[in-house]
Amino acid sequence: MKIIGNIIWVVFGGFFLFLHYMISGVLMCLTIIGIPFGIQIFKMSYIALWPFGKEIINVDSGTGCLSIIMNILWIILGGIWLAIHHFFWGILFSITIVGIPFGMQHFKLARVALLPFGKIIK
Repeated sequence: MKIIGNIIWVVFGGFFLFLHYMISGVLMCLTIIGIPFGIQIFKMSYIALWPFGKEIINVDSGTGCLSIIMNILWIILGGIWLAIHHFFWGILFSITIVGIPFGMQHFKLARVALLPFGKIIK
């Protein structure tokens, strides 16, 4: 089921979402200050391409309060809009029974889009 879901996801918009995140990540990595944010965007692009079968795990990175500060900056600089975007699509897909699995993947993406620092994708 994961393979079929991922293929349908990629064909019907997942690839364009992946490209959007990749381009955004490259643009963020052009500046030294933007590199940590670009790395988080690459993390989201990985899950945006093949979301079925992936899980988000909270990790204590041992960096103290740095991930909290970076998450606050992330939310202020646009993470809230990414999360709202994925939340909207999650609700829209969840209207029909067939779309519920795809809506759940958007809810997963909304979680990582809101607070990406301190999370890993497995």
